[in-house]
Amino acid sequence: MPQNLIEKISQKYAVGLEPGQVVKSGDYLSIRPAYVMTHDNTGAVIPKFKSIGAKKLADPRQVVITLDHNIQDKSDKNLEKYRKIEEFARNAGADFYPAGRGIGHQIMCEEGYAFPGTFVVASDSHSNMYGGLGALGTPIVRTDAAAIWATGRTWWQIPPVTKVVLSGSPKKGVTGKDIIIALCGFFNNDEVLNHCIEFSGEGIKYLSVDQRLSIANMTTEWGALCGIFPVDEVTINWLTSRADYILNRGFAGVPSDIDGKGLHPRINLKRIKELVEECPSLRPDAGADYFQEITFNISEVQPCVAGPNTLKTANPASVLQNQNIKINKAYLVSCVNSRFEDIKEAAEIVKGKKIPEDVKFYIAAASNEVQKEAETSSCWNDLIEAGAIPLPPGCGPCIGLGTGLLEDGETGISTTNRNFKGRMGSPNAKAYLASPAVVAASALAGKIVSPFNFSENSPKGEIKKAAISSEVEKEVKIIEGFPEKAEGRVVFCYQDNINTDGIYPGKYTYNDDITPEEQAKVVMENYDPDFANIVTAGDILAAGYNFGTGSSREQAATALKYKGIKIVIAGSLNATYQRNAINNGFLCIELPQFIYDLKNECGKERLTNVCEEKVIVDFQKSVLIYRNNNYSFSPVGAAAQELIVLGGLENWIKENI
Repeated sequence: MPQNLIEKISQKYAVGLEPGQVVKSGDYLSIRPAYVMTHDNTGAVIPKFKSIGAKKLADPRQVVITLDHNIQDKSDKNLEKYRKIEEFARNAGADFYPAGRGIGHQIMCEEGYAFPGTFVVASDSHSNMYGGLGALGTPIVRTDAAAIWATGRTWWQIPPVTKVVLSGSPKKGVTGKDIIIALCGFFNNDEVLNHCIEFSGEGIKYLSVDQRLSIANMTTEWGALCGIFPVDEVTINWLTSRADYILNRGFAGVPSDIDGKGLHPRINLKRIKELVEECPSLRPDAGADYFQEITFNISEVQPCVAGPNTLKTANPASVLQNQNIKINKAYLVSCVNSRFEDIKEAAEIVKGKKIPEDVKFYIAAASNEVQKEAETSSCWNDLIEAGAIPLPPGCGPCIGLGTGLLEDGETGISTTNRNFKGRMGSPNAKAYLASPAVVAASALAGKIVSPFNFSENSPKGEIKKAAISSEVEKEVKIIEGFPEKAEGRVVFCYQDNINTDGIYPGKYTYNDDITPEEQAKVVMENYDPDFANIVTAGDILAAGYNFGTGSSREQAATALKYKGIKIVIAGSLNATYQRNAINNGFLCIELPQFIYDLKNECGKERLTNVCEEKVIVDFQKSVLIYRNNNYSFSPVGAAAQELIVLGGLENWIKENI
């Protein structure tokens, strides 16, 4: 059975498969990732790890801990937090990188943890970045991190996979950042929400690894759970150059970087040679299934600006230049665009010029190695002489921490990956995103400008659903304790994008003493105050599309579980919500056609509509039966079944340590 690249890498890192099982999109898997990275949130993972009774890391070499988010905070409280994290890492034998070494995602790439063809996770949404090097990088939540620390494993459901074909070649001055901003602005109706993306096409050969990392990083903002580039000559050349650099620099990393043979254990010429031999298997098979195919002509892209305060609005910088949008602050920072290529690009714009006094231009390298390279080449000095304000290599203003945040009424333009309202400071500020060249040119001009002259044009792209190959129906093996079928009354909430605040109001979130019974009483309070009085234990909740969007509060899943809801069936599910639900032993299923039919049947007269006719959910045949109609869903495999039977991931960990 042919597989796409996402399925191939998932197959390689799955454990407990049935003999001869070929994994496909939709399958629930038990995964043993090559590496798991946590950053400042390690401080929250440690007590979770200890509370489940874990005494040691299942595989210390699998665990990477970096400090990068709040490194400007020199308060006693934060320094003590950092000290405790480092002490834990040292005692546990994990690979540890202190504050000042760089942003965790950059370290994962520089130090070879994100190696082509591997499955790598991190408790951070921008783990997608590893796909720029051909690794399957995807985010996890903190409970997953604790599970991997304790057992080496967690679970994953392979998402739908979208193929994105980049045609043409970029014009001079157009970067990976411009391409991903253009993609986010052109396909801005959640076309790839909760998908994995495989990039292909002639256009990718023109993209450096740095540019691919930028694009893969911001597939997160496009809505995807990973974005992976193929392993090609560009990838191999980057790795070879990196291996040479590591040999010349000596072992400046962590103790595990010395393997007794004088070779870096992850990036060395021997491993690169093996990768070249493996490359044919790191390609999708002919006839592999994709949910859809998107084609996009990158030769029509010009320097783009996203915003304000959204990535779904993108305009050519040359168009905004005519609108006289004045800026107060500019930023060359973050994991998406602070590598050497980016710094050099910005330095070439400002060299020999001066930034006006009423504009502050903040710069921070993605790592101390990047900063050293920029200093050696004089790029860093060119930026400083122009008036740029240096910050230490870390996250900082990208996530609203440290020096240089946006204040009330200010406008900023940044190379970061997110411009959500209030993320970089005041919610009463405006934030735009752009490439290093556009940001640097705008800092000099005091307003948004384009550093290059481009003729008027518009990117061209199209999307088409792919035909999924038919497969022979196969009954799912049901483990002991998991039901073959579930039956219940349908309670339908028709609205799309029901967020976690609607499901479980924020005012209760930090009340740690609230009981399960109290959670059940307030569930869906902000969506429909009558919901808790309408539903009864044993009901099956049907909901619209993108159910559970918003914050990552676990109570939005547990409150429904405590109310007695058997299952949530949604048109589509927010990925973080689904992880939190299953991690708490609460099953959620995506069934878009069923929801579409319910919308037509029930209408919008009531926020919560009771369908008195029951549904039957047949887990063995992966089909829902309602009014004599059959609706197929992705099989609930053994990995998910086990979590439901045991009542969640923490109980599963206790069973497996």
